[in-house]
Amino acid sequence: MKVRIGVGVGALSLPDHHGFAHLVDDIDELGFDSIWLPEILTAPTVEPLTALAFAAAHNPRIKLGTTLLLPGRNPVRLAKELATLDVLSGGRLLATFVPGIPRRPESGAVGVPGPEKGRLMDEMLPLLRRLWTGETVSHHGESADFDDVCVSPAPLQQPFEFWTGGMAPAALRRCGRFADGWLPSACTPDEVAVAASVIHDVADEEGRTISPEHFGVSIGYSHHPLSPKVAQAMASQRRGVDPSEVVPVGIDGLRDLMEGFLDVGFSKFVVRPIEAPHSWRAELELLADGTADLQT
Repeated sequence: MKVRIGVGVGALSLPDHHGFAHLVDDIDELGFDSIWLPEILTAPTVEPLTALAFAAAHNPRIKLGTTLLLPGRNPVRLAKELATLDVLSGGRLLATFVPGIPRRPESGAVGVPGPEKGRLMDEMLPLLRRLWTGETVSHHGESADFDDVCVSPAPLQQPFEFWTGGMAPAALRRCGRFADGWLPSACTPDEVAVAASVIHDVADEEGRTISPEHFGVSIGYSHHPLSPKVAQAMASQRRGVDPSEVVPVGIDGLRDLMEGFLDVGFSKFVVRPIEAPHSWRAELELLADGTADLQT
């Protein structure tokens, strides 16, 4: 089992272009696998595909990860954008598709009502996979209506794999039916062990397999106990889950939680401070020192 650790910037503001270039280089230099930028429309952070294109041009090695909103997008345009980025980066792009954060104002900014998001994702995921093969595709549905479209250039990675996130039962079924991997967040090792079994069962029913190497988790961590306000906000998103169980405190707490995920077969990690570090370089050095021997 290959352990890989990427660094997520989360919903934090990024430095200017010089600072961002240094951040990309520091992540690479200190031995991390990838940089991850989420798409959160209403957060004070960058648009991920634009920023990852910058990162790809600046650094020739680092892998490029994003957790991307799928509902509300034109699937042909999205297929073209991601294929282009994959080609120009030399096949370094990693994409995880999500329906979006279910809270205001973000939920409204996406432009798709909550009940429709899952249905659109179920339609769009197999459509994107067809478009990325380079074949000529016709499609008539809710997300798009077109005939005889061929996306070119096709992604350099063939097949171009994608992961999904989410802990809801519908999200687990979606992963088993369509995705190549799973990257949830704000969860415990016990939860994901059960959920992974559901995903494998659904994949079996669909005549598919998902590699055991393609199960990971995004972990937000803090250097201080969560404030009551932050803890309450997190608890409202994952009812029944104690925020202190899913947001470790300190690098030692982060490492302990990562080892718990490793014990249940999860080997890919996106680790992200939930507060903006005073110095990204110093933060990355702490992360590298605290997790170096986990990577194989």
